Amino acid sequence: MPLRLLLVSDTHVPKRARELPAQVWDAVESADVVFHAGDWVNPELLDRFEQRSRQLVAVYGNNDGPEIRRRLPERQYVVLEGVRFAVVHETGPAKGRNERAEALFPESDVLVFGHSHIPWDATSPGGLRLLNPGSPTDRRRQPFCTYMTATVDGGILGHVQLEVVRKQ
Repeated sequence: MPLRLLLVSDTHVPKRARELPAQVWDAVESADVVFHAGDWVNPELLDRFEQRSRQLVAVYGNNDGPEIRRRLPERQYVVLEGVRFAVVHETGPAKGRNERAEALFPESDVLVFGHSHIPWDATSPGGLRLLNPGSPTDRRRQPFCTYMTATVDGGILGHVQLEVVRKQ
């Protein structure tokens, strides 16, 4: 049976939104594994993710204070169904990102990252899949707030979907 994944980043609660949208909480609760690529802002949000996630793979971001940085690493690695994931908040400028990430994460199959609030789904020349789910609370210059869902089954990352947060 495939593992259901949720990829989220840059939640910025309560600075960009008072609360995470109900749609995202529903996705957290239905996922087998939740990835959060940083910029939580509030440690209470991390507490709630830990309580509501079956498995949480998370890192801190540049907007996260000392308590979150004490609780989470800058980089996180996990192997799910034979697929090697890395998570980090920041990857630098878009230009050269795929090649740079490939050099920084040579033992990974998938890199989940955030920071820009701009969704990104690309594959490096060497086969590293790079996924940025955008932000579910702060779209910046994007048309919508977003997150991603995906599956892992039999050693294959499949069905990566950019999800749009519906207006509440």
